[in-house]
Parts: sequence; C-alpha cells; structure tokens
Amino acid sequence: MKKSALQIARASYLPKLPDAIKGGVRCTEGAATQSVANQKEIAELFPNTYGMPVLRFEKGEAREYPAINVGVILSGGQAPGGHNVISGLFDGLKAMNPASRLFGFLLGPAGLIEHKYMELTSDIIDEYRNTGGFDIIGSGRTKLETKAQFDSGLEILRQLGITALVIIGGDDSNTNACVLAEYYKQIGAGIQVIGCPKTIDGDLKNEMIETSFGFDTACKVYSEVIGNIERDCNSAQKYWHFIKVMGRSASHIALECALQTQPNVCLISEEVEEKQMTLDGIVNYIANVVAARAAEGHNFGTVIIPEGLIEFIPAMKRLISELNDFLALHADEYAAVPQNEQIKYIIEHISPENAAIYASLPEGVARQLTLDRDPHGNVQVSLIETEKLLGEMVARKLAYMKEGGKYNGKFATQYHFFGYEGRCAAPSNFDADYCYSLGYTASLLIGEGKTGYMASVRNTTHPASEWIAGGVPVTMMMNMERRHGEMKPVIQKALVDLKGEPFKYFAAHRDQWAKETSYIYPGPIQYFGPSEVCDQSTITLALEQGSYKA
Repeated sequence: MKKSALQIARASYLPKLPDAIKGGVRCTEGAATQSVANQKEIAELFPNTYGMPVLRFEKGEAREYPAINVGVILSGGQAPGGHNVISGLFDGLKAMNPASRLFGFLLGPAGLIEHKYMELTSDIIDEYRNTGGFDIIGSGRTKLETKAQFDSGLEILRQLGITALVIIGGDDSNTNACVLAEYYKQIGAGIQVIGCPKTIDGDLKNEMIETSFGFDTACKVYSEVIGNIERDCNSAQKYWHFIKVMGRSASHIALECALQTQPNVCLISEEVEEKQMTLDGIVNYIANVVAARAAEGHNFGTVIIPEGLIEFIPAMKRLISELNDFLALHADEYAAVPQNEQIKYIIEHISPENAAIYASLPEGVARQLTLDRDPHGNVQVSLIETEKLLGEMVARKLAYMKEGGKYNGKFATQYHFFGYEGRCAAPSNFDADYCYSLGYTASLLIGEGKTGYMASVRNTTHPASEWIAGGVPVTMMMNMERRHGEMKPVIQKALVDLKGEPFKYFAAHRDQWAKETSYIYPGPIQYFGPSEVCDQSTITLALEQGSYKA
C-alpha cells in the first residue's frame, strides 16, 4: 500500500510513557470507592465489582508474568488514537511476557458475539502505529447487554484461551464493559474486563479521567478549519459563517474550538438550557451581534454551534419529545400523507404550543424534525441543519430590524458542519502519547489480575514522563438514568461545567470577541518541532488544571 510522506515519517514516532510504568511497577491501592450517585442501587446491581479502590502504578521491582491471551474490541464511533491504545496494549503485554498474544474482535462487539477475530501480530501492529482511524480491526455499535451475548462471547474467549478482554469505547461501551465484568465475575468465568476512555465529544471525564482520547486531535482539526474560515472571512469581509461541530450531549468541542479560535459567537448548549433560552432569544442574541458589527462596518463574522443545541432549547426539547411520541404511534398514517401536506398534518395533530413553534420553523428544518428516527425512536439530531435554521431565522430578524431602522448592514451566509473530518485524523502528539499510555496501563491492570476497571492516565498537562497511570473502578462513575422507559446503570456524562474555568474564561471574553475581530488561526496539527507547539494539550485541559497561559 502506498503511503504519504507524513505516514512514513510518523511511523517512526516513539510515543512517550510515564516514567512510573517504564520497567518494573508496583500497584498501590487507595480507599474504597462509591458511585457518583444512586449508591444503593449501583451496589446492588454490581455486588462483585462495586467499591473497589482506585489504583496507581509506581516504580517497583521487575518480576515475571505468565503468558496470557488477551482480546481487544473497538466500540462505537471512531476517535483519533485508537490504534495507539492497541499498540500500547500489545507492547505492554509483550514486555510482561513475550509469549503473550493479542486477538482483535472485528467490527466492534459484534465480532465477539459472532466469533469473528484476527490475531494481532507485530507485523500488523507496526503498520498502524501513530495512525488515525479504527481500521486495524474496525468498530461497531452493537451493545453488549444480554446474557445470550455474554455467553456467546464466553465461548470464543474460552476457545482462544483468552482470559482478559479490553473494550475501548465511550460511556455506553464502558458501561457495557462493566456489566460484562460483573457477569463474568459472578459466574466465575475467569475473564477480566478492562475499559479505555474514548470519545471525541469529551463527555467521558471526571476527577480520575481527565480527558477522553481523541478529543485533543478532533478539536485541533476542527479549529484549524475554523481558523481558515475566519481568515477567509476577514479577507473577503462579506459572509457570516455558521459552523456546526460535533457534540450531541455536551458542548465540549464547541467550547474548545471557541477557546482556540475566538469566534464572534459560540453557543453553549448547557448554558442555553440553564438560562431557559428560547429559539427566538438565541436568534435575537446573534442578530444583535451582527447588527453591532455592521454598525462598525463589519458585515462578516463566525458563529460556532454545537450539534445537539436544538435539544437543549427547552421549547424545542418539548416539541421534539411530542414529535417522537406522535410519530411512534402514527408512523403509517403520517407516511400516507402527501409530502406537500405533511407539515400541515403535524400542526393539526400536536398540542397548540408545540404547533406554534413548529409552524415558525423554516420548511426544511420542519421536515428534518420528522425524518426517520434512530433505533431508540429519537430524532436524529445530526441530520437537523441547526446552522441553517439559525442563519435563516437571523436573516428574518435582521430584515425586521432594518424596517425599524435598527440595522443597516448586509447579511450573507455560508454554512458548514464539521463532524467526520475529525474522527479519524492522525493523532496529535498528545493523543499519540496519551493513547499509548492508556493501552500500556491496561496491560498492567491485566497483569495485576484486575477486572471492572478503566485505565486512567492523569496529570496530563505536565510532561508525559510525569503522568500518573492507574485504574479507576467503572462503578465509581455510574448513576441511574431512564433508558427506554426503565432505570438503567450508566456512566454519568460530563457536561460543560458552567462554573468551571474553561467556561468562565470563555464567558469573560466573548463580548470582546463578538464586537472585535479577534480571530486566532491555529493552523494544522504539528507533529515535528518544538514541544510547546507539538505537545500542547487542549486549552480546556490547561484551564482545568490551572496551567493555561493566556
């Protein structure tokens, strides 16, 4: 296979490891833990894996480990650095005992259930070091949640002599890993299950998991392109660019991209919900920024919008909820309505309050709200062109303001959605190092005989040599939430903390960014060069850890 010059050069990069896990290690245990909420319910559901201590690896004496066969699964959406997690896991296992073997299950958890796998040898691993994507074994979104699935997986694990399984995924995937660990412990299967924290959305984080892998790279990719757009924006000075970025459940990506590029407007879904903002309120806010800049002769600007914004607007959330319920009950009847009458049909069959909101939407967005639902019966938010909805509604508002003499500018729009562009990028140095360390840490957790843990690497705004490696019980991150009409144990999502340092910094500067053209142009990810350029963490992480220098 032909490779680019960067691929060839990047293959020789040696990821950095924490000094504490180079060579012999010893495992120290902290105090017993409890879940973040619903302690009684979680303890009852996980009697074999609840309350375990946080673990930390420190320098220790070298020792011998028995050879072990390990399985690995990539689960859910792709995130930069997944291949380095597998590389770190492979190298860690081989360092403990060269006779150890690693098997990859193909296309996600389905590979475990359907017994589809391949052995990962050094020749294969070496082809994928420091590369983006999950294509070494593929990924998938099959959920591991039933006894039949667990038992089917156990068959192939026993057939291959595998006694430990590493699941690389987000909050749902690691929740499933914890359920699997509990089940295998309960039946005495002798199978360890270890998780690794992955998601570009950045919503799998807590005091022990400082960041999920892939977030750093994805935000740098999006910020590069946003910076390019800002430069074009400032050059042509004739467009307002409405830019939607990934992040359905949380706005971490939007916030980080705003910190890196300083746009004129960035909306944070969590703030919209906290302030009970209406769609009109958001439109008025953007329109007033546009008008203020126009008064200074600046008929251009940039707006960053998180993917999940529409579900955080209380009135829109109620509308979507009613549409979900109505379409679930009347899908066939709705499908039989002629397309040119479908909007009228919806307006006539939902509550007056929601009908009024629905009628006010641009026709294209109104239709998107009634598109096919996802497997859970919910609207597919990524298909809703929120950026166009806001752009069109701002245009209407500005026309109204112009009639009243409150606006005298020009308003032309361009629309963008950055999503898949960032999911499989070649990992930044930070993610290459972080992911490799996570995989290596997972191998050490296996060597210690642990199960129901997630690999944890902390102190990540310091040099990699000073990072702290260990493990955190997955039950420690859990709470109970309603899923499909019943309460289920799940890892608690981390939303943008409106009292946290990253948001506070953003809130303190956004008025200035709105009025002035304060754009920053981050440029492409740098893999070779000074450490302060190549190894920098996200601004979010630096602000949270108190190491950001403005």
